Amino acid sequence: MSSIAPLSEIRAKIDAIDEKILQLINQRASCAVEVAKTKIAQGEQGTFYRPDRESLVLRRIMGLNQGPLSDDIVAGFFRELMSACLALEKPLDVAFLGPEGTFSQQAVFKHFGTAVKAVPAATINEIFNVVENGNCQFGVVPVENSTEGVISHTLDRFLNSPLKICGEVEIRVHQNLMGLVNSLDEATEVFSHQQSLAQCRQWLDRHLPNARRVEVSSNTEAARQASTNKQAVAIAGIVAAEIYKLNVIEKNIEDEPNNTTRFIIIGQQVSASTGNDKTSLVVSTGNQPGALYKILEPFAKFGIGMVNIESRPSRQGLWDYIFFIDIEGHNEDKDIAQALDSVKENVKMFKLLGSYPKAIL
Repeated sequence: MSSIAPLSEIRAKIDAIDEKILQLINQRASCAVEVAKTKIAQGEQGTFYRPDRESLVLRRIMGLNQGPLSDDIVAGFFRELMSACLALEKPLDVAFLGPEGTFSQQAVFKHFGTAVKAVPAATINEIFNVVENGNCQFGVVPVENSTEGVISHTLDRFLNSPLKICGEVEIRVHQNLMGLVNSLDEATEVFSHQQSLAQCRQWLDRHLPNARRVEVSSNTEAARQASTNKQAVAIAGIVAAEIYKLNVIEKNIEDEPNNTTRFIIIGQQVSASTGNDKTSLVVSTGNQPGALYKILEPFAKFGIGMVNIESRPSRQGLWDYIFFIDIEGHNEDKDIAQALDSVKENVKMFKLLGSYPKAIL
């Protein structure tokens, strides 16, 4: 029977390991500073953040991970480490749909780490504006929810924006009912963003059928309003309850247990191929037989997987449509490039929105 080491001996070993970890972390930070000096000496300007490089590093680390820590814990640790190192080079300003405490802010920190400056914006359009004018290097906008589908405001804004998609991040969304009330019977109004109200529709029908549902600009704004009204409740994330000191009455009231929102990272940067990418594009066709087939056929011909396709009225003519398409791969890949060239020949309008690394965990 093997002997168990004394607790004092184990703790001494942990202290020695912690010391080595600290030394290595600071060595890595010093290398990051050297990287910044080299880039500046070479005349590089703008942001030093490279979404393709970060994706490659994180996937490599997860591939090396042998436990007992899970891949998501290890990836989160290294993401924070890279975020802190990048801040030593040149801090990032990242716009999100505010105010503080929203799922959009969670998406910022999950993708970039907490060493960035998260800048709240009132609307999706404002996020695009502050990135376009250079006040923020990147923006994070919601694009799709697994329960309620696409966020049309985001897709429509791409039609007249020069910005590119340079990354994506997925957030598992837990909706919580909160307020100053002591019981559900006291609630006469429910405040939340329209997406959250939709995601909790069945729960509200069962438990608060007579309460008036009020749409507001964000879940955090809903929590703020509930904090001033003793007969109102809000649907929001746990962080919002902490900010406004509200009672969490019911947790996880979303109708779908795997409710997830996909956010995209917008910026002026083009991501290089990582071997694990998506490409997004928008095209428009006229009202003619076989128009959609001519768009999709090249992807089938070259064996390219399609992730998603959404149609929207073009507003240019009766029954004219624009199509937002996500496919597997990077536009620099040979097969992707050839397929996109074929698509261009059969559409009225073609716009590449970006090729970017797939979301990590």
